[in-house]
Amino acid sequence: MLHEIAEAARGFLATLDGARRAEAVRPVTDDDLRTRWAYTPGERPGVVYGALDRDQRKAVHRLLSCVLSPHAYAQAAAVMALEDVLDDREGGHRDRHQGDYWTVLLGEPGDDPYGWRVEGHHLSVSVVVADGRVSATPFFLGANPARTTYRGRTVLQPLRLEEELARELLDRMGPTARGLAVVADRPPPDLRTGNARRVGDLEPAGVTVAQLDRASRRLLVGLVRCYLDRLHGDLADEEFGALDLDRLHFAWEGPVRRGEGHYYRVQGPELLIEYDNTADDANHAHSVWRRRSGDFGEDLLAAHHASVRHG
Repeated sequence: MLHEIAEAARGFLATLDGARRAEAVRPVTDDDLRTRWAYTPGERPGVVYGALDRDQRKAVHRLLSCVLSPHAYAQAAAVMALEDVLDDREGGHRDRHQGDYWTVLLGEPGDDPYGWRVEGHHLSVSVVVADGRVSATPFFLGANPARTTYRGRTVLQPLRLEEELARELLDRMGPTARGLAVVADRPPPDLRTGNARRVGDLEPAGVTVAQLDRASRRLLVGLVRCYLDRLHGDLADEEFGALDLDRLHFAWEGPVRRGEGHYYRVQGPELLIEYDNTADDANHAHSVWRRRSGDFGEDLLAAHHASVRHG
């Protein structure tokens, strides 16, 4: 996996001329840039997808596909394509386009550490590689429209599993546990942590693993696994193995009826998953997986710098 990630980064660099290479590559020691992220529209550091040629665009997609699992890569590609759908719905007034995504490399393969980010509206994937380990959070996927239908049937819903697995958990846990899980009648307007650089002191809420029956616990673990499995198998397995599953909380805010705005989060000592679908008549979804001490490779970089000092 490390070889594939490095080869994808080298392949992207090889497509760039001098001026574009200077635009694309920034030092991994630029902590401000590395931890400054957003999922709203707007320009980013790096090179913009819409200005790249065919080979360069394919190289950007290779960066994504070498880290993302096949289904998450399909989700990311759908999220990018939805920008044109959204632009059409808005009558072109905000000039959105699926080319409005930026790629920035943090250092270069061969350096240790190094990384990259691909980011734009409703997509943010940040990767850091250090000492043979990989970090890939925050990992944000959103969709607007969240669900496209034909005669009441779903045609496209990129974050369908993220919603359906949570609803299945709510349905299965029964009224007593559900009364603990639903902590507010009204959802927040967006993710509780937004695009903060640090997760901060968001208090765990809702129902705990110990308060769920065995089947509901499996569903909660399955929901967590859905987010971690956005990464390729070995990377996802490593992240999953580091979790303290006995200390998970699940909280839901808002109505449980379909078609109404809602929000949920899953928390553990190092884990935060958030999902909301509230805007645009509950047809505009956001989802993110974060690690309290490990976003943007902070834990890997700290360990790397400590080993260098001690060495």
